[in-house]
Amino acid sequence: MNSEYDFSGNFFETKTGYKMHYLDEGPRSDDVPLLLLHGNPTWSFFYRKIIKCLSSEKRCIAPDHIGCGLSEKPNFRNFPYDLQTHSGNLIDLLDDLGVKKVILVLHDWGGAIGLTAFRNQPEQIEKIVLLNTAAFPSTDVPKRILLCRTPVLGQILVRGLNGFAGPATWMATSKGLSKEAKNGLLHPYRSWQDRVAVWRFVKDIPYEKDHPSLKLLQDTSEKLNSFRSTPVMTCWGMRDFCFSPKFLEAWKDRWPHMMVHEMHHAGHYVLEDSYEECEARMKPFLLE
Repeated sequence: MNSEYDFSGNFFETKTGYKMHYLDEGPRSDDVPLLLLHGNPTWSFFYRKIIKCLSSEKRCIAPDHIGCGLSEKPNFRNFPYDLQTHSGNLIDLLDDLGVKKVILVLHDWGGAIGLTAFRNQPEQIEKIVLLNTAAFPSTDVPKRILLCRTPVLGQILVRGLNGFAGPATWMATSKGLSKEAKNGLLHPYRSWQDRVAVWRFVKDIPYEKDHPSLKLLQDTSEKLNSFRSTPVMTCWGMRDFCFSPKFLEAWKDRWPHMMVHEMHHAGHYVLEDSYEECEARMKPFLLE
C-alpha cells in the first residue's frame, strides 16, 4: 500500500459485528503495551514512525476505529459512530487480546476515546502521552469545522468533495507533507462511502448543550483527576489551528504534574512536522 506502512495488519470483529483493523507489532511478552489511538481524519498510519522506532523493544497496538483506516466502513444508519461505541470497541479489542494494562498515546479524537474507555479503570493505565488532543468539552471549535457539521451541506463537503481529510493534509501541518505521507493519510478515504467516519466524527463533536455525546464526555472530564498520579507527558504542536495552545493550558490545569514539551514549529500533525524531536522526548519516557 505504502512503503512507509509495511506492517502485517490484524482484524478483530467487534460486538457491533464489524471488522476492526489494528497493528500489533513488537514482543508479545510485553504485558504493558503501547495503545496508540488516532483521531480524525487520520488512522494508524499516523503512528508508523514511532511504531518502527519502538517495536523492537515495546509492543505497539494501533487500532483503526470503525470507519477509519483499513477497518470496515459501515453505513452510518447501521453503526452509531459515537464516542461511547468507539471507546467500547477498544475495551473489547484489549479483552480479546488478553491485555490488562496499557500505556496510552493519544492524538486528536484518540484522547476522548481512550480516556473515556478507561475513565472508570485508571489503574489500567501505566502512562499517558498527549499529542494535540482533548478529553473534555469545549466550544472553541474553528468555524471551518463547524461548517462541516451543517445539515446536508456538511455531508456534501466532507464525503462528496473530500473537504475535510483533503484540506487537512495542508491545514494540519506547518511544514507540509511528503508525497508518501499525504498519499498514506488519504489512502483509506477515497470515496463517499470511505469518508463516512470522517463526517460522523465531525458530527459527534459535542458542541451543542443537548448533544448526545456531551454527557459522556463531561463524565470523562470529571474523572480526569483519577489520573493525577499517572505519569503523563505531552509533545504539543504549538501551531495547531484546531487543538490550539488553549487546550494545552487546559491540560496543565487538570494535570499539573504533566511533563510539557512544546513543539513550536509543528501544527496539528505533530508527528509529521516534528517527528525527530517528538521521538527524542517520547522514547525515554515510554521505555523507562
